[in-house]
Amino acid sequence: MTTPRIFCEQRLGPGAQFSLDAAAAQHVGKALRLRAGDALVVFDGTGGEYAAVIQRMDRERVDVKVGVFRPDEPAPGSAVGLIQGLPEADKMDWILQKATELGVAWVQPVVCERSVVRLSGERAAKRQAHWQRVVIAACEQSGRTRIPEVRPTLGLRDWASAPSAARRWVLLPDAEEALVAQSAPQGDVELLVGPEGGLSEREIDVATHVGFQPLSLGPRVLRTETAPLAALAAIQSLWGDFRR
Repeated sequence: MTTPRIFCEQRLGPGAQFSLDAAAAQHVGKALRLRAGDALVVFDGTGGEYAAVIQRMDRERVDVKVGVFRPDEPAPGSAVGLIQGLPEADKMDWILQKATELGVAWVQPVVCERSVVRLSGERAAKRQAHWQRVVIAACEQSGRTRIPEVRPTLGLRDWASAPSAARRWVLLPDAEEALVAQSAPQGDVELLVGPEGGLSEREIDVATHVGFQPLSLGPRVLRTETAPLAALAAIQSLWGDFRR
């Protein structure tokens, strides 16, 4: 069985001893059914990970001791950020989980004209915190040691007004150029995907005005929860760490 991986918010170092937070302790004790003496891997999201051993357990507490540091492998040259039009219900959880597994660097949720879900204020902050927990769990499962940031939800027009030096692609089913026909990006990439119903014509105009190049993923129209994952997998296959 793969050694369980646990994210820890405190900075880690060889020889450190500490107690897991309540949620992690419950997961280790009740879900994973680990015991004192069992091995863990712990990481703090800044890169690399540490071997660790459970020293003591009781009903509410799990104490661990940190061992040897294991550094990351070199990251791919291009970091890919996802700008995702807010979808319905729990589709965003799915997108975040799988995008994290596929190596996304950050995710920017945006409210679009055709978004059914509208978030603002306290509700938006709660969803952001929930989404960040989804991303952390996906990192624990997939072996990632750097936590992608889930950014605060913005309107698409508000987000697009910020300048960027990244290569920008917007996925559109009727785009004339294909993702697979592009040259390898020499820097970071920003990928824009609309919600159910897609981006409006006005939003497409806004996106292209600020440098987004329309691209297609082939002859089929993909759902909002499928398109970003297909694009990330293609990017990793063409130019990223799927080639290792």
